[in-house]
Amino acid sequence: MRQTAAAQRQSDRRTEILDAAERCFSRSGFHRASMQDICGEAGMSPGNLYRYFPSKEALIAGICERNRADAVASFALVDSAPDFFTGLAGLAQHHLVDRTEAEVGLCAEIMAESRRNPEVAKLYLGIESDIRDRIAAMLKLAADRGEIRNDVDLDAAASVLMALGDGMSWRRSVDPEFQPETALPLILQMVHCLLAKPGDCATPVKETSR
Repeated sequence: MRQTAAAQRQSDRRTEILDAAERCFSRSGFHRASMQDICGEAGMSPGNLYRYFPSKEALIAGICERNRADAVASFALVDSAPDFFTGLAGLAQHHLVDRTEAEVGLCAEIMAESRRNPEVAKLYLGIESDIRDRIAAMLKLAADRGEIRNDVDLDAAASVLMALGDGMSWRRSVDPEFQPETALPLILQMVHCLLAKPGDCATPVKETSR
């Protein structure tokens, strides 16, 4: 029991540090945010922080893995939905509308840093590959169930869905006037026409429940 409590405290502390690092990175960028800034944000000494994360790259890795876990868990929205397009709408709502401005800004920072830092690029591309494979598998299951057309290149369709999501996230990060909740229904209608079986393109996309 004592070890379990200690492990929980350690997990909670890691979460607090990652939360603090996310706020600092989103506010100042990876290069301007110092480990000292993160220590102050987390309310802990440098020595204590370095016990958990020895470098900024380690913090970025922790954030990336946490994002991966969130993305994987969110795919349950599709599995539990009454149909594919309703589930996809819920998934898009979660990732493209409900995320905070800080979370969106951090994703933009990770994308930009992956262009310069080989370690971050390896992390980022690994997660992207995993998510693309999961989307392709999700599309294949929907095609097997007859919920979407079966003559689409599923890998290409998965890449298109990711590009649309990246585009919306980037637009949110650079354009304060952009309204993702207004754009999302149009995006979903485009995707519906891309994937729906012949004759079903005109079917209205169901709104997601909030």
